[in-house]
Amino acid sequence: MADRPYHVLFLCTGNSARSILSEALLNSRGAGRFRAFSAGSHPTGRVNPFALDKLRREGLPTAGLRSKSWDEFAAPGATPIDFIFTVCDNAAGESCPIWPGRPMTAHWGIPDPAGAQGTDDDRRRAFDEAFRLLERRIDRLVGLPIDRLDDAALARELVAIGQA
Repeated sequence: MADRPYHVLFLCTGNSARSILSEALLNSRGAGRFRAFSAGSHPTGRVNPFALDKLRREGLPTAGLRSKSWDEFAAPGATPIDFIFTVCDNAAGESCPIWPGRPMTAHWGIPDPAGAQGTDDDRRRAFDEAFRLLERRIDRLVGLPIDRLDDAALARELVAIGQA
């Protein structure tokens, strides 16, 4: 895989919040070593406005972010994916498509900030917390010496990241 960045797909049911935050974060932090995408099993068709607000407050680009189906990444000729991380419990329990290339997978579930109730400030705090959890995990992924780990060790590391 040295001839291209590692391709990472973040999955969630609606692809409107957690997976979108993950995509933007890894594309920012991956420094060309990673290329992130996101998708959902049942995409909402729009990115949650609080997710976009959080990304803007963090100074991360939002252009091109959209809610999309995971079918785009399982279709013939789709971008080859190296790693798939589910960021919501629902997506982790669903029957996924057959992914070309047999990417490594791990579950990195976090509470859904889009389901937060209360004032706009309460909802922003929920997105702030989700972002912090994802940021910590993505920073650990970026720091992994992927090319020096065998498959079993890498799989253990990816699972451990999701439990942190």
